[in-house]
Amino acid sequence: MAERSHAVTQQITKRTAWRLLAHHQRKVRGLKLRELFADDPSRGDRMSVEGAGVYLDYSKNRITDHTVKLLIQLAFESGLQSRIDAMFRGEKINLTQNLPALHVALRSSRGATVFVEGENVVPRVQSVLDKMTLFAHRVRRGEWKGHTGKRIRHVVNVGMGSYALGPSMAYEALKAYTDESMSFHFVTNIDGSDFSEIVKDLDPGETLFIFCCEIAASGRSNINASLAREWLLSGFGGEQTALAKHIVAVSSNLEAAVAELGVDRANIFAVWDWVSGRYSLESAVGLSTMLAVGPERFRSMLDGFHQMDMHFLSAPFERNLPILLALLSVWYINFFGAQTIAILPYEQYLHRFPAYIQQLAMGSNGKRVTLIGTEVTQSTSPVYWGEVGTRGIQAFFQLLLQGTRLIPCDFIAFAKSFNLNGNQRDILIANALAQSEALAFGRSAEQLKTGNTPDWLVPHLACDGNQPSNTILAEQLNPETLGKLICLYEHVVFVQGVIWNINSFDEWGLRFGSDLAQELLTKLDNPAQLKLEHDSSTLALIRRYRQLQGTN
Repeated sequence: MAERSHAVTQQITKRTAWRLLAHHQRKVRGLKLRELFADDPSRGDRMSVEGAGVYLDYSKNRITDHTVKLLIQLAFESGLQSRIDAMFRGEKINLTQNLPALHVALRSSRGATVFVEGENVVPRVQSVLDKMTLFAHRVRRGEWKGHTGKRIRHVVNVGMGSYALGPSMAYEALKAYTDESMSFHFVTNIDGSDFSEIVKDLDPGETLFIFCCEIAASGRSNINASLAREWLLSGFGGEQTALAKHIVAVSSNLEAAVAELGVDRANIFAVWDWVSGRYSLESAVGLSTMLAVGPERFRSMLDGFHQMDMHFLSAPFERNLPILLALLSVWYINFFGAQTIAILPYEQYLHRFPAYIQQLAMGSNGKRVTLIGTEVTQSTSPVYWGEVGTRGIQAFFQLLLQGTRLIPCDFIAFAKSFNLNGNQRDILIANALAQSEALAFGRSAEQLKTGNTPDWLVPHLACDGNQPSNTILAEQLNPETLGKLICLYEHVVFVQGVIWNINSFDEWGLRFGSDLAQELLTKLDNPAQLKLEHDSSTLALIRRYRQLQGTN
């Protein structure tokens, strides 16, 4: 394939910058943040950058100016600029699926041009957005009536994986902006209890389902859709014609959505295979978000995405937020052996954001082969995890402050809030800044001894510090800012993938597990199919499962 020219064939660990970084790390690994700040009073101002209205302080990292220069050299040697340009041009950088990765087209302005195989796809994107807008206005204004003539008051998004976590995260993040006369729910689990608990208090006549899922041959993604149809039919006395007013779908396969999900053709919103599910929130996958916050605010979120896209595309590497964050993560993962990164938003509405970034990063870069199919020679994606604000203090900050592991942290905070007065907001921000300061500078035994702490207690109270963190600060969490934050981490993940020379846009591992589950399903349903192609553990578990069911 011609597109393989975008793959860097040289082993990463043999690049000049990589070797220089390894040598540099041996020289600076003993440096203390306390000393770096003491030697450079302007460090906090110098090692900060603002882009698209988002402020990043990266000064509390175990780096020098020379570290940054070498990391940027690594980015250039990895062909980052050409890969960025190729993505924005719509080239097929998703090599294993022979597809572009054109989530950036979803938030392009109406008059933009982004080509896929000679076609400008922006008009198609805008057409779907216009269709979503018209539909959202009709539902929110009460013009779209249910089968019994009632207005829609409950929206249930039925999806899995990327088609579930993105919409639910965005809804929670923007709850302060939602229409309070409507309720929004997200069925994300094929465990029937999830569906049952969500619908038990809903009126079918007031409920709209959004079937937001890939049409899978296994039927796995359609289980909850079938439950929803049965629930509606039960509520409407089996009347099939009622479903058209209570089900819409988001699909890349119109015919399959009609045939397998039974959705009216007019009520299907298109998505495209050149957008990976993990990057699809700003497409029709975000229909529930548009219904919740309204079309104007949804488009404001898209504008936030676009602003960060333009910053990523045009800012020099040394002033580029996504590139700096990505390179710093590579520094710790590959040269310090860090295995996890914590995402710590000091904003309750972002309580699902760490899980969203977890899926985005680990689903994209949890790979062990390069673009050309060879084994990687270095670690790739770390484990991303986290929790909101002060809730995390009791959960895991003990480990961060006094544990034995190096865990870089991203603090995310906002100057304004909907629900906190000035004093409450100050208290929250003080906690965020205090934790990043405590991680960086610690509390030495000498400091404790001058405070009359008993000698025997000193080792238990001391904190070594020198734990790296970034602080991301914005004015307020709103639809535009949410778009910027999501886009920021999308491009962080992309840059990581470029450095590691892996494909951030396929997910073959997930498909393997799904295919195997479908194969095992036949064994659970039919004991005669139990053959020795499975291991003894799996076979024994199947037999015990059937025994516990009383079906053996």
